[in-house]
Amino acid sequence: MAYVLRFAEVGLDQLLIVGGKGANLGELTKAGLPVPDGFVLTADAFAASMDHGGVRSELAETHRAALAAIGDDARMSALSRKMAEMVHKAGIAPWVADAAVTAYRSLPGGTDGTNVAVRSSAIGEDGKDASFAGMNASFTNIGDQDQLLDAVVRCWASLYSPRVITYRAQKGLTAEPLMAVVVQQMVESVVAGIVFTADPVTGNVDHLVVEAVEGLGEAVVSGAVTPDTFVVDKADCSILSTSLGNQEFRIVRGSDGHDHREPVAAGRDAPVVTPETVETIARMALDAERHYGRPQDMEWAIDSAGRIWIVQSRPITTLDDGDGTSSAGVHDGDQNAGAGPGQGEVLVTGLAAAPGIAGGAVRILHSPADGHRLVDGEVLVAPMTDPDWLPTIRRAAAVVTDRGGITCHAAIVAREVGVPCVVGTRTGTTDLVDGAIVTVDGGTGEVTAGRAPAPQVAVASPATAAPAQQHSDPVTATKIYVNLGSAERAAEIGATDVDGVGLLRAEFMLSEALSGRHPRAVIAAGESEAFVSALADNLAKVAAPFGKRPVVYRTTDLRTNEFRNLEGGREFEPEERNPMIGFRGCYRYVKEPDVFRLELNALARARERHPNLHVMLPFVRTRWELERCLELIDDSPLGRQRGLHRWVMAEVPSVLYWLPAYVDAGIDGVSIGSNDLTQLILGVDRDSETCAELFDGADPAVLDAISQIVDTARRCGITSSLCGQAPSVNPEYAEHLVRMGITSVSVNPDAVVATRLHVARAERRLLVESARAHSG
Repeated sequence: MAYVLRFAEVGLDQLLIVGGKGANLGELTKAGLPVPDGFVLTADAFAASMDHGGVRSELAETHRAALAAIGDDARMSALSRKMAEMVHKAGIAPWVADAAVTAYRSLPGGTDGTNVAVRSSAIGEDGKDASFAGMNASFTNIGDQDQLLDAVVRCWASLYSPRVITYRAQKGLTAEPLMAVVVQQMVESVVAGIVFTADPVTGNVDHLVVEAVEGLGEAVVSGAVTPDTFVVDKADCSILSTSLGNQEFRIVRGSDGHDHREPVAAGRDAPVVTPETVETIARMALDAERHYGRPQDMEWAIDSAGRIWIVQSRPITTLDDGDGTSSAGVHDGDQNAGAGPGQGEVLVTGLAAAPGIAGGAVRILHSPADGHRLVDGEVLVAPMTDPDWLPTIRRAAAVVTDRGGITCHAAIVAREVGVPCVVGTRTGTTDLVDGAIVTVDGGTGEVTAGRAPAPQVAVASPATAAPAQQHSDPVTATKIYVNLGSAERAAEIGATDVDGVGLLRAEFMLSEALSGRHPRAVIAAGESEAFVSALADNLAKVAAPFGKRPVVYRTTDLRTNEFRNLEGGREFEPEERNPMIGFRGCYRYVKEPDVFRLELNALARARERHPNLHVMLPFVRTRWELERCLELIDDSPLGRQRGLHRWVMAEVPSVLYWLPAYVDAGIDGVSIGSNDLTQLILGVDRDSETCAELFDGADPAVLDAISQIVDTARRCGITSSLCGQAPSVNPEYAEHLVRMGITSVSVNPDAVVATRLHVARAERRLLVESARAHSG
């Protein structure tokens, strides 16, 4: 096992060894960008140390208990402390410590005294699906080997904090947590900040956003100050707009080697960086985006010699299209269409940090320890927020802070959980009044008196749930469905005017019901009934708010590498060279019918109360395996229920040939998984960074395949749908689908308004063209 790897030795192909932060620093180094030197203690170093300390099994067991305790703050806190104590008790295995010290002493600058940052790089962190912004620990100004080893252990222990456990569970990361640690030479920055290669608030991929503060960058990423903000044109890197921040202090390294806050003189009338510097940073960021093939969120720093360094990069999680790929290259100019601010007086203004409009009663809090005082649906108003506020933010209707920029932790977390957010208001906690009803517009940065005419959150009872359509929303013949992965926002979304759930992903709910264990381990332990009951309850929570509107549940499509990561998975799962096209989907059900039956039993149990639930089979390759799967459904309690619709995902190109036979076998709906279909038609791994520019869901070959699928579905009398974000961000793509005659599209909840607008416009154009053709 490798316990220490230099940046030049790692890359994205080693994510499971060095984590997202470590892998990205390796990629930036390989791309020739200026990265401070350093190395990574791998996840194997952590695992070996916990094994050596005799605590790894107990850690895993306690972590499972902590997952079950989410929502019980007292028990979660106790379990978290217990796990942190175990990590500190185990410490670093002697051979791992020797390797770390040797690597530290080999850094430029010599032996003890080299100043480094020690930063978490947990497996799953800084990925395309989860930022972990500020969740795990990082330590700066580490100046000798004893401090280094202590900081590494504290990084490891932070893996078990309540906020990290909760965030990981929310992202479906419930298997044994592992952590690599980055050790990187410190930049004594005069100015530092963030650069986004797409606007993280509006989604505009034609703009970059640069934020800058004096001193160390922690001041901006933590939200402790409001930075200078520059919006930059991607075409020529010219500055389109500049907003001066409000920096009351800078963070600097003191003579004692620790970070200190140093006051900044008031009344500054010029930005902390020149236009030329902003342009240089923007061009570096664009080089990184071209290397990765998707928009990036990057940290930069300028030293006393004027050199610009890139110290971190990660994908912008909030631009993800919901199916694993970036929406780079298209611009949604109608993202906030149909929305409007409250009609009352503007009380405070700040930076638009997370889009959406929501109203509620103000709740002013000054510490995350006071989070229990916030009633679900109130507007959280705070001086600033850090990751400890995550459980409170998730319950809030909206978030307003005095300080912070659009790249601070509060903004990133709010965007990820779908909560409107306004930061940097300066006076929110003093100008707003506890209990007052306000409306927060996260798209304009305004907080107004009174509640908006159409609040974002409106919960309907299961018995009466029906679309709550706004009069301004266009009506479309093409149905607009949503994609969901958990029950968390089902009540909120079910109260809106969506036509149903076109894709209910199984993976998160399945992992939760399994408590992070492999399904065969659950069967072996005799706990099948508990799993079926837990999954059925989750399915019912999703289906209930949608009333009679369909909820289409896609059965589990974890690949072998993902199943291996579940507890006990290595005992049951084969190792495959290419799991993307390996033992997955429909074929897995044929070979492991006992596992599939548990899922079918859970669905049947939930459907007894909610007959709007239906089933969809993923990754169908051939007719015979589909027929065998349908036999398994028929033989289960689900098969004896009336009104069940059976869908297949169209992800494998063989569907172009087999779809009529699938219909004959009993399928009455097809949903196009555009990402898998694209990768298999174009022969490019959808997760490949090297070949990212080849992956194009709008390639003529892909569009022709989609057209054939939709046409065959229409001729065979079944419904057709497409799951993905392209119809919401690309009006032309939406029009292609409408002209093909697709019956529905399914998108992420925050993309419904834009999608409905694009589809409505396409349908109107089609009607006008038809009318003109007949009149002519």
